[in-house]
Amino acid sequence: MPVSSSFAAAPLPIDAVLPALAAALHRRSSAVLVAPPGAGKTTRVPLALLDAPWLAGRKIVLLEPRRLAARGAAERMAATLGERVGDTVGLRVRLTSKISARTRIEVVTEGVFTRMILDDPELSGVGAVLFDEFHERSLDADLGLALAADAQGGLREDLRLLVMSATLDGARVARLLGEAPVLESEGRAFPVETRYTERDPNRRIEDTMTDAVLRALRADPGSILAFLPGQGEIRRVADALAERVGSEIEIAPLYGALTQAEQDRAVAPAPPGRRKVVLATSIAETSLTIEGVRIVVDSGLSRVPVYEPGIGLTRLVMARASRASIDQRRGRAGRTEPGVCWRLWSEAATSALDPFGRPEILAADLAGLVLDCAAWGVTDPTTLAFLDPPPKPALTEARAMLRDLSAIDADERLTAIGARLRALPLPPRLARMVVSAAENGQARAAADIAAVLVERGLGGDGADIADRVERFRRDRGGRAADMRRLAEGWARQAGGRQNSEAPDTGALLALAYPDRVARARGREGEFVMVNGRAGRLDPAATLAREPFLVVADLAGAAGSARILAAAAIGVDAIEASFADRIVAGASVVFDPASRSLRARAVRRLGAINLGERTLPVPADAESAAILARGVSQVGLDALPWTPALRQLVARICFLRAAEGDVWPDLSDQALVADPESWLAPAILGRTSLDAVTADDLARALDAFLPWTLRSRLDAEAPTHITVPTGSRIPIAYEAHGEPVLAVRVQELFGLDRHPVIGGGRVPLVLHLLSPASRPIQITRDLPGFWRGSWAAVRSDLRGRYPRHPWPEDPLNEAPTRRAKPRGT
Repeated sequence: MPVSSSFAAAPLPIDAVLPALAAALHRRSSAVLVAPPGAGKTTRVPLALLDAPWLAGRKIVLLEPRRLAARGAAERMAATLGERVGDTVGLRVRLTSKISARTRIEVVTEGVFTRMILDDPELSGVGAVLFDEFHERSLDADLGLALAADAQGGLREDLRLLVMSATLDGARVARLLGEAPVLESEGRAFPVETRYTERDPNRRIEDTMTDAVLRALRADPGSILAFLPGQGEIRRVADALAERVGSEIEIAPLYGALTQAEQDRAVAPAPPGRRKVVLATSIAETSLTIEGVRIVVDSGLSRVPVYEPGIGLTRLVMARASRASIDQRRGRAGRTEPGVCWRLWSEAATSALDPFGRPEILAADLAGLVLDCAAWGVTDPTTLAFLDPPPKPALTEARAMLRDLSAIDADERLTAIGARLRALPLPPRLARMVVSAAENGQARAAADIAAVLVERGLGGDGADIADRVERFRRDRGGRAADMRRLAEGWARQAGGRQNSEAPDTGALLALAYPDRVARARGREGEFVMVNGRAGRLDPAATLAREPFLVVADLAGAAGSARILAAAAIGVDAIEASFADRIVAGASVVFDPASRSLRARAVRRLGAINLGERTLPVPADAESAAILARGVSQVGLDALPWTPALRQLVARICFLRAAEGDVWPDLSDQALVADPESWLAPAILGRTSLDAVTADDLARALDAFLPWTLRSRLDAEAPTHITVPTGSRIPIAYEAHGEPVLAVRVQELFGLDRHPVIGGGRVPLVLHLLSPASRPIQITRDLPGFWRGSWAAVRSDLRGRYPRHPWPEDPLNEAPTRRAKPRGT
């Protein structure tokens, strides 16, 4: 039974399983159909189910992942029936609705279905919901299936659910749907020869793709479908090819932001006698047959959204496609005849690819999902039947953002504002912008901004949203006109009076993205946002010279994120919009260049500085602590050390080395590691290190020693020692060495014991000096020196210093500081 008995069409591989599918859905409320590209599941299954007795005249809703696929499916089914779209087969997508009283099959995009079931949980008049291309695992598809399964279990036991896919683990979906039967169909594909050509990683993918397309054009007949990660790469390849191919080659871009006419041109067959090169994103992987294509050139790359819950941003990143994805792409070459697939990587690299693409629910902003679940009456989305449960960090971030928007309350339940936001077919942030703007008569201006952001390519693709909005308003094309009507409907739904004042795009955008207000920093084109994330613009861009922006979209890694969409905003608008979030306060910082404190009055919004002015430095403990911490930056030498203070530190270090940590650690490393704890109390009122005095430093060091240690310090590590002549000679304490006493040898005559300190435990290192204070001997054993080396020293020096005493027996000689009287 190829189609319902009322219709006839050319046979397709899917026809073989249609009877079994009909029987399965007669017995059970759910089923899973796995059929490869070309089997005909998208257009054949809905028609085949129209006469099913359980349908009882109700509608079939067919979900498609993209508008292009939905439109193509509706047109092909209508053509099969010899009708127009809007008769038996209808279409409902953004900007287009072709539905009539005769419509039995509604082809809708996944997002449209989510709104349908939220507005009518019983799905009145619907007998079956078919999820096509479910393997793409969009967030809307996962949510739609979870809500439909919930409705089936609690409200509509007679509702049929059919999940259809080309590359899917059918068993997992079957378990999710209560062990639903799984049916498989053979595909219809011609042989495809695969050729590998590894690209130079140092070359841009656009350059490699351009060369590969030219090579493929020379090698084989037929039109080409080339897969690239995004529209930027597509435009650059199109420009490069236009300069290098003749008029017989038609170059046709294909991506979501194009108009319907431009997409239709890309999908249509090449004119007679010409070849076509279709440059496409992953939009062309499934649900499309591009006539005449028998050559695929695959970059192996795609651009995917990655949500960062910590900063509430979704950024687009380039990633390697999955094995399932590249197999889908390869299959495009064999849809109508034998083909060729060129892969721009090595054959060995294929095995390293992920088997399937990552489901969007695991890497997406879940604010819309949480809001929709709250509208469904579910405060915990993980209780619904998701194939992959939504990650808890992303749920936490989504709830926090929705509470910030006043869309849900503390119990995660939908608020009145949340209901208004959900009523608008917009992401929560943009819905809040429109609703909030309505209070000031700016709903239409905000709706225009939302239109430009949700409809890719509208108003161009420049970074300046204000410029794009103006272009959108002047655009006389059909898509722009449709979006203006849609925006007008959003504004009317949001309510409020209309204000004749010129709208401030930046101020309106800030209502949606308060965490992405950004201030310029460093080099031109670099910005930091309220949430702490950095982004950059091309320095040549007009917005790059603005002091403040509101950022709506970024792409790339955190260290080099590129701002894709933003609007300028004035500081007055920031002050007015965020008066309750701006924190004003004084800031005292240490300036290493001047080695002094600087005080400023600062106004901050999150991570950005809105303005500052100089203040007198307060003479308080906090300032003293900041000045003390400055020593860690400039070093201890910035302090006013005197010889006595350096000796004090060395004496304490000596005793610590001798006795352990009963003595404080005054090493350079310890002092510079935590100057706040010991220096700050002594420098209260000082505003620069140059103003710190030696007395301040002495008080700071004295504080290390309790009274019990202070008396021991002088006894065990004295500053001086008295020698037999009565002279008080200073002791030199080295930071990492033994204490040294440098003394003229004649002043020690008669001394029969070696000088010691440290309670008699540590001998001084004696540097014995000549009468001219030049070193003559180092000893740690003075009595041994007298008995041994003295004779040689005496012999060597008495001729050079004849006027000084050089006795044979110094132990029995009186010490002296003087030379012998003349004539003796």
